[in-house]
Amino acid sequence: MFIGPDAGNGNLMDTITVDATNPFNPFGQTLSAETGFVFAGRRPLEAGPRIFEQNVDTWYLNGGLKGDFTFEERKFYWDMHATFSESRGSQRKFGAFNSAKLKQALGPIDQCLNSDGTSINGCVPFNFFGGQGPDGTGSITQEMLDFVTFVQKDESESELFDFTANISGDLFKLPAGWVAFAGGVEHRKREGFFQPDAVVVAGESAGVPSTPTQGGFNVDEVYGEIVLPILADAPMFEYLEASFAARYSDYSTFGGNTTVKAGLNWRMTEDFLLRGSYSEGLRAPGIGELFGAAARFDATLEDPCSDFLGTTGNAAPPEIQANCIALGVPADGSFEQLNSQISATVGGNLDLEPETSDSWSISSVYSPQWAANIAGVESMTFELTYWNIDIDGAIQAIDPEVKLNGCVATLDPVLCSGISRTAGGAINGLNIQLQNIGGIETDGLDFSMDYNSPNTDFGQFHANILATWVNNYEESFPTATGTTTIERVGTEQGDPEKGWPEWRIQANLDWSFNTVTVNFTARYIDGITETCPNSLFGVSAGGISDLSSLCSDPDNATNNLSSKIYGDLQATWRPEMFDDRIGLTVGINNIFQTDPPECVSCALNGFDATLYDVPGRFGYAQVNVKF
Repeated sequence: MFIGPDAGNGNLMDTITVDATNPFNPFGQTLSAETGFVFAGRRPLEAGPRIFEQNVDTWYLNGGLKGDFTFEERKFYWDMHATFSESRGSQRKFGAFNSAKLKQALGPIDQCLNSDGTSINGCVPFNFFGGQGPDGTGSITQEMLDFVTFVQKDESESELFDFTANISGDLFKLPAGWVAFAGGVEHRKREGFFQPDAVVVAGESAGVPSTPTQGGFNVDEVYGEIVLPILADAPMFEYLEASFAARYSDYSTFGGNTTVKAGLNWRMTEDFLLRGSYSEGLRAPGIGELFGAAARFDATLEDPCSDFLGTTGNAAPPEIQANCIALGVPADGSFEQLNSQISATVGGNLDLEPETSDSWSISSVYSPQWAANIAGVESMTFELTYWNIDIDGAIQAIDPEVKLNGCVATLDPVLCSGISRTAGGAINGLNIQLQNIGGIETDGLDFSMDYNSPNTDFGQFHANILATWVNNYEESFPTATGTTTIERVGTEQGDPEKGWPEWRIQANLDWSFNTVTVNFTARYIDGITETCPNSLFGVSAGGISDLSSLCSDPDNATNNLSSKIYGDLQATWRPEMFDDRIGLTVGINNIFQTDPPECVSCALNGFDATLYDVPGRFGYAQVNVKF
């Protein structure tokens, strides 16, 4: 935890001073901004590990009707379904710090203890600067912790109601076959609320101040699809068909929108199929994205305005120096970033619009009939797909490093909004609220191979390989003068953790014998590269000591996260006596104990948990019962 005017928490912790009368203040004077106090940090190991508990009760009810009828000698199929679900969660965080009580315990002694030494409001003077042992024991006593810590209790709930009605059948017949159609309507309603702990609502926690939030939306949709057979049983045209679909969605939060889809399937021979499709997409913001309360994470960032005159290192370019001064950093260059972690907050946004997308793909599928004549082969299929996706108004928070560096470099009001600084120049607020920021353009190839063996006395084998190659992944962010574009393929963002490997491959091998199925899955993740934080390169770069050896290529300030292969093993037994209604499964993930590559820019775990498994094997057992 950090206290002091330049601590950068963006909450009450930044206002804490250590009074001269505090019995554990070793400096003999009040530590405040007026006496030159910047900030102090301490890991409260005496409080023990951070423990988070969550209990979620979920109800799910689904019912429906289906049937068919005949009209003009054609059969039509219909169905109706209704779904209701509710999830109510209660969260408890043990060892949370009450910043108001910490401020009292570090402040003037007469605000904590009476003249006779008795406690005011249970206050116990806090020892912030005492020593600590490697086993977690230290100068912070249990009595001190009992006063300044509390169990944070939050409540949340979400509800969903969904009703659908569909109909499908054949309309009329063309020379190449029947024209098929499907249509339907849907109504969805979502509601939710979040009630944080009263201490948090009052702004007295050491975390992000939060207020109760609730909201909801409903949507009505209607859709139609049609499949038109064009040619059949002609040379080079086993069949050729086109499909068209449209969906209209009316959201209570932003109005109506129509999306369309078109596709073409051309089976040239019994072995070879070509298909292509174009579709428009719409993703509406969810409950959390619209109404979510602010959440904080500590990003590892280098402030470009730190020591911009180069007192202990290289001076920043003149335009950066001028921009830093314009942003409120002292002109004498005295500001030096001492804390590499800058607290950033991200939360919901009622002004969000839906994401829209355009995507198209071309696929070729080869299923050689002659493969069945090969010993040990029942069928084989090869598929290659090129895909291209363009997303506009993507709902996400801008990378805090992109926002900070862009603000300092350009003074762009769009990038600088939400960034605040103390009088000493330190950042004490970095708000990266969810927005419809720019877009995403990506394209690549998917390749798959599928193999099935005949069913023999030794069982049946099935193998599958799926490989994805990403050619391009560009994110664009709006600025006052245009857009900033970042190519992500082969890189690691670091904080918050997110990586974009160029290649990802998954291979599955299944063996089935009577009531037993065994599956082995291998997963390959291509290597990626991250930018090493400046703080690793010694005092001259704003760090404490030279840790550049942690980077695989310190000369270029980059670190390579090597490729990794994971293996997962699973076995399922379905006892014949239960007529396939009970399945017993055991499995081990990461059977080879593959460790994730070290990520020097990933502040939370030291590795990217969105890409790689947690270190070590993971075993599990489960029972599935069908009623």
